[in-house]
Amino acid sequence: MSEGIKTVIYPVRDLERAKAVFSALLESEPIMDQPYYVQFDAKGQDLGLDPNGHSKGMTGPVSYWHVADIRGRVAALTAAGATVTDDVKDVGGGKLIATLTDADGNVIGLLQPA
Repeated sequence: MSEGIKTVIYPVRDLERAKAVFSALLESEPIMDQPYYVQFDAKGQDLGLDPNGHSKGMTGPVSYWHVADIRGRVAALTAAGATVTDDVKDVGGGKLIATLTDADGNVIGLLQPA
């Protein structure tokens, strides 16, 4: 079962500039600020900035559906015709992510909280 889209990650080339833009948009400072990832809390929705996103093939923001069983969701989506583009991996602290594409090339992000 999905808890809905709770995380959106933007690929950025200039992390400091992007951080300034999103700080102004959200009228807040990041809750996580590292050279490899910056995260904001937008009223319960996580908004991330990934300075390595473009090199990983991201061409725009990716929305992540929060799920309780990421491997089960990946299996169900692939059985339904989606293609895995980035298999399940731990991104720290037990948080798991994966991305798939549907038949139209739309990116589907999955995130299993720690």
